[in-house]
Amino acid sequence: MAKTDDYLDFEESFFGKKEKRESRKERHLFRSKDRSKFKKSNQDQFKRQFQKTFIQKRNLKRGRVLEITKEEILVSSENKFYSCSLKGTLKKEKLTQKNLIIVGDFVVFEEENHHLHLISHVEKRTSFLSRADHFSKRKEQLLAANINQVIIVASVCSPSFKPFLIDRYMIATKKGNMKPIIVINKIDLLSHPPPELQKKEIELEKALLNGFLEAYSPLKIPLLLVSNVTGENIHKLQEIMQKKSSVFSGQSGVGKSSLINTILKTCLPIKKVKQKTNKGSHTTVAAKLISIAGKGFCIDTPGIKSFGMWNVSDQEILNHFQDFLPFALSCKFSNCTHVHEPGCNVKHAVQEKKIHKLRYHSYLALISDTRECHAPYSS
Repeated sequence: MAKTDDYLDFEESFFGKKEKRESRKERHLFRSKDRSKFKKSNQDQFKRQFQKTFIQKRNLKRGRVLEITKEEILVSSENKFYSCSLKGTLKKEKLTQKNLIIVGDFVVFEEENHHLHLISHVEKRTSFLSRADHFSKRKEQLLAANINQVIIVASVCSPSFKPFLIDRYMIATKKGNMKPIIVINKIDLLSHPPPELQKKEIELEKALLNGFLEAYSPLKIPLLLVSNVTGENIHKLQEIMQKKSSVFSGQSGVGKSSLINTILKTCLPIKKVKQKTNKGSHTTVAAKLISIAGKGFCIDTPGIKSFGMWNVSDQEILNHFQDFLPFALSCKFSNCTHVHEPGCNVKHAVQEKKIHKLRYHSYLALISDTRECHAPYSS
């Protein structure tokens, strides 16, 4: 049976006690006539129908957040765009999240005047991508919401390839109920390197990438090597994005915005990687949700130089490394962390090359992080 408590918070965002009592009577009358609520499979449908009726009666609007800036929250509703801000009652909420609202959120808003609209309710998220706040590390920073898949973009040479950062994204992606897609960009630089890169640097990048492919290809996670210059595998990435809601995320300068511009024919601003530091600039300053010709959505997020995992336990990290589990069952100690204990079968499997050393070193780096209060991996 659907619980009436599920709707109380939603009501209290808009009404006082008197109006709330009247609305509650209407709800009870509606529920008494609808027997479908007794079927568990129909409870979500019942709740959605109630919310739809609720919104229509009060002349409210439901939309999706496209972009958030200091000046406004841009919301799309029924093919129209609205400039919104958060209602005061929402701002007073004390949460462990740094931001109360994020691009991709579904919201309910009311008209304050012809130019300003107030968001009174943020719907429950079906999925989300988040990280530990870079400054305080005690709050969760949301990056995107209500998406199907995270396209984790890395690059070779410019900036250099960082495989450990990819595992961080994959753990956050799965924790947020999404599918990870790994994209290694700028693959053309390995065969046609820029003059500022030395031969030793190129050989190191090739060796690191080959080791990564050897270690991660057996995991059955979609993995693409692409080039925005030659067009290599761009069509495959485009196919993966069709009829899906995707978020591009990764280190600054890896080419997220450039890839989106090529695939969607957009004009997102881009900059070259700094030659002195071989690091990207923060060109994208705010996340944006972009429609894919009615066949899905794409979110471009600002590049980052570090990615600290939020609220991840040692066990969750171990669960991410499924290739360890067959060996972990034979460890001497049942609570073995596979770091320092004697009789560890996982460490023995690494020595016997049954577990790739790159995977094990990534595991050690992640475990070390959780013991340092989620300190992020810095580039």
